Amino acid sequence: MNYRKFGNTSLRLSEVGFGAWGIGGPAMAGKVPIGWGNVDDQTSLEAIKTALDVGVNFFDTADFYGLGHSEHLLGKVLGNRKDVVLASKVGHRLDPNGGIYTDYSRQHIVHSCQESLRRLNRDVIDYYQLHTAKVADLEKGDCVEAMEQLKKQGKIRYWGLSLNTFEPAPEASYLYTHRIADGMQLVLNLMNQEALPIVEKSREMGYGILARMPLQFGLLTGKFSRSTQFSKDDHRVFRLPPELLARALDVLEQKVWPLCAKYGLTKTELAMSFILSFEGVSSVIPGIKTPRQAVENTSGFRYLDEEDRQYLRSLYPSPFEDLLGQ
Repeated sequence: MNYRKFGNTSLRLSEVGFGAWGIGGPAMAGKVPIGWGNVDDQTSLEAIKTALDVGVNFFDTADFYGLGHSEHLLGKVLGNRKDVVLASKVGHRLDPNGGIYTDYSRQHIVHSCQESLRRLNRDVIDYYQLHTAKVADLEKGDCVEAMEQLKKQGKIRYWGLSLNTFEPAPEASYLYTHRIADGMQLVLNLMNQEALPIVEKSREMGYGILARMPLQFGLLTGKFSRSTQFSKDDHRVFRLPPELLARALDVLEQKVWPLCAKYGLTKTELAMSFILSFEGVSSVIPGIKTPRQAVENTSGFRYLDEEDRQYLRSLYPSPFEDLLGQ
């Protein structure tokens, strides 16, 4: 495992981290699934331990993943270990009817941080993130003041922003202009390269970058077929309907997967290698739910030749622009 510096901070992260959304289990927001279906907690705990064994030192979660369950499981294994870097997020809530809304008030952030620390069995969160806050939230100021307050109190070490999936640029620009925060998390994969300019600019500005969704809901693992179906409590049931899945697989099979043979890589390894080829990325965080995934998703990578990297970049926005799901 290689390790990379996280922007201008003192943190050094394994270049592949542990994305802990999946281990949160089958949470629901009313009738809308916000989890990844049923998981076995013992398997999840073993996955965390296996990740440690293969050199992963960075774990990324949120208080909304499994409505706290993901944090609880990480806390069981990691606790106050000094050899790991732990990140969480705040801002997403459920109303009494199960609807999702965001709350970036000072009171909620401070309270939620304390609850996350309790579940994580930890004295400090290394990197705390506003979960898809918008420019209007940042301009209001409460959330920025709350993060700085938590930092001064020693509850968090650094803070940043988990950027919106489809329009990440406005918030990134706000952070650059106001020189606040320490890093950003964004969506980056072969099929969604919209955030690459942010990666390059952040490297110049000293911001750490976490790349999430590197496998595009599992599409880039090569394990899906046109007949793949998802359970009703798996959010992919509406993100990857059959027609979209079939079209995406057609493009991948024709345009992308032939590169696997050239590099001697699996489809997962090729997808991860593409992202890791950009120096501005501090860590890539694939979702991990099993010990096997902890091994498969964290090893066997190669930095791609510039020619192949540019070829893969040329495939975006066409033909992938309408294949990103909702």
